[in-house]
Amino acid sequence: MAAISLSSSSTNPKKATNYGVYSPCARPFRLALRSSLFGSTFPGTLSAEKPRVSGPRPLSSTRLNAVSASHHSFDVVVVGAGIIGLSIARQLLLESDLSVAVIDRAVPCSGATGAGQGYIWMSHKTPGSDIWELAVRSQKLWETLANSIEDQGLDPLDVLGWMRTGSLVVGGTREDTVKLKERVKQLSEAGVRAEFLSSRELRQVEPALLVQEERGAALVPGDSQLDAQRTVAFIEKGNRKFQSQGRYAEFYHDPVVSLLRTGDKGEVKAVQTSKNTLYSKKAVVVATGCWSGSLMHNLFPESDISVDIPVKPRKGHLLVLENFDSVQVNHGLMEFGYMNHQSLLSGPTSAVTDEQKLSVSMTATMDATGNLVLGSSRQFVGFNTEVDETIIDCIWKRAGEFFPKLREISLSEIRECRKVRVGLRPYMPDGRPVIGQVPCSNVFVAAGHEGSGLSLALGTAEMVADMVLGNPLKVDSAPFAVKGRSC
Repeated sequence: MAAISLSSSSTNPKKATNYGVYSPCARPFRLALRSSLFGSTFPGTLSAEKPRVSGPRPLSSTRLNAVSASHHSFDVVVVGAGIIGLSIARQLLLESDLSVAVIDRAVPCSGATGAGQGYIWMSHKTPGSDIWELAVRSQKLWETLANSIEDQGLDPLDVLGWMRTGSLVVGGTREDTVKLKERVKQLSEAGVRAEFLSSRELRQVEPALLVQEERGAALVPGDSQLDAQRTVAFIEKGNRKFQSQGRYAEFYHDPVVSLLRTGDKGEVKAVQTSKNTLYSKKAVVVATGCWSGSLMHNLFPESDISVDIPVKPRKGHLLVLENFDSVQVNHGLMEFGYMNHQSLLSGPTSAVTDEQKLSVSMTATMDATGNLVLGSSRQFVGFNTEVDETIIDCIWKRAGEFFPKLREISLSEIRECRKVRVGLRPYMPDGRPVIGQVPCSNVFVAAGHEGSGLSLALGTAEMVADMVLGNPLKVDSAPFAVKGRSC
């Protein structure tokens, strides 16, 4: 799940003179231009309040390092410091000589990026769908990155939280079994290594899982997962390598106020934030997750360009159990119903609107530090990010249907070792992210990836950078175009 995480930590960060870079790393960064590698984990602390809320930790909980930028003029200004925005900045820095600024109203990993399970999966994607080629390309880029880290004698687990766990999509009925066998066939024909596991085989690879005779699973051994915080810190440090060359700067805790244009029909010449005016000589990229739709409306007031991007927040919860050894899993797991959006309603159907429907499906994985991460819920409740204990109870009960050991434990017994991630996925009604240029402008949008932001980040970044640079595209961008979602 990708989501906007809440945190109970709150302190006031130091303020850089004029404008600068707020980074979770306090040490200087020295590494090769192409590798941009580091070996430390993302620092931070969690509040002792209960229930604790996990996910992206606010920068205020870490040491701050302010680095003054050299000017207010850049070739490209990127709005949004999640995995999408930072990856776009990284791609532009590595593949061109352009200068890039990244703006965020908060800090990296405080948005949709940091609250998910970190799946880099193909098993739940459909060959031939609009998103398939982008997913294939992005996974290849993640694999290439992990391999390059290994080639330099470093461990991708330390650097990215990268684990080649493989994925299991588990069926619960005979009908699911038939569909999973067909999915395995589709994936195999599309060039993805996949196999169907019978109930007996599934018991062997996942002993903690309750496997009924009609249950089977689709296994994709090549699927992986990563840690969002480590990955974002890695990308940010790599980007900051270019700061000394005057090619990169970050403006955090600095929300965008408006775009400055050369006229009603002119291109955007600058981004006005609450503290700075950042001039853009070539392009502005908006990558602000579920806020992108409303932000685009606000950025083009009373102009000839009206942008309607129907991205909306889709709330989700995850439950993280620290030092929990009652259940161990060997793969990333997901029940087949997650893909079909099977629903549990939060009350009688007649009393529940479509916007309030709650879907809870089992997902389970071990993260890079050995915590058990259970999910997952989906719900449309606007921008509400409060923890809902009834949903946590639903997640626990649903997980118990697959892991019998959990039925022997009450949530109250594990309150001391639990954390809750709550957030908002950037949902698009047609299931496709928006990646492309706003007609008649030099503004580009990359948003609406819902739960696949991490998975699709590198492919999205490559696509946007190639658009800005005028390079041939590696993947057809037509399914993701802004046109048709604007009026």
